[in-house]
Amino acid sequence: MQQPHLVHYLPIATTLLAAVFCSILARRWLARSGPHLAWWAVGVFFYGVGTFFESAITLFGNNIVLTKLWYVAGALLGGYPLAQGSVYLLLKRRTANVLTAISLPFLLVVSVLVLASPVLLENLEPHRPSGAVLAWSWVRLFTPFINLYAVFFLIGGAALSSYRYFRAGEPLTRNRAIGNALIAFGALLPGIGGSMAKAGVVEALYVGEFIGLLFIWAGFQVCVGRSAEVTVAT
Repeated sequence: MQQPHLVHYLPIATTLLAAVFCSILARRWLARSGPHLAWWAVGVFFYGVGTFFESAITLFGNNIVLTKLWYVAGALLGGYPLAQGSVYLLLKRRTANVLTAISLPFLLVVSVLVLASPVLLENLEPHRPSGAVLAWSWVRLFTPFINLYAVFFLIGGAALSSYRYFRAGEPLTRNRAIGNALIAFGALLPGIGGSMAKAGVVEALYVGEFIGLLFIWAGFQVCVGRSAEVTVAT
């Protein structure tokens, strides 16, 4: 049986980072009660849940239950709540509520389909998760729609905010410009790693998740370091 390599233990560190970052976001949400902070806290929570299942697969070996839960938590729920946080931050509340009413049921249905899918046991690797175990391969075709939604609102929103803050040219907005740029870059890395994981290089996903979360956390801290909220410049 193939044994895990050092990089396969990286999700353990990512899970610990996610737990600490999630607690910071949750405390900030309780203090300020912004819905975007609640969504971000949920997003980092599921980010950590996904890497937790990766850690469990490395430490205890793979099985169908772990792989399916990893797919739901990581591929489906990892980026969506973070994107919803940006939706509630950047758009009007009514628009954000409409987008949630449309996107959330779709996400839940796809998650149920993943859990209900028959499996291809021959595609189950001992220490590496893969969506290739799903016999209903068509279910995986829905994942890009969820990922594109996350890319548009999370990465696109942070990049646009960074550009607008940079153009403002003031010291405080420059701080926010740097923070949003870090968030956009950090959010991009797990997506790149996920694309490589679909090609069989799941190790790239592990590295992307760890480094990406570091950049997202760093960007958030830069944005709020001077009591600033991560908001769009006007």
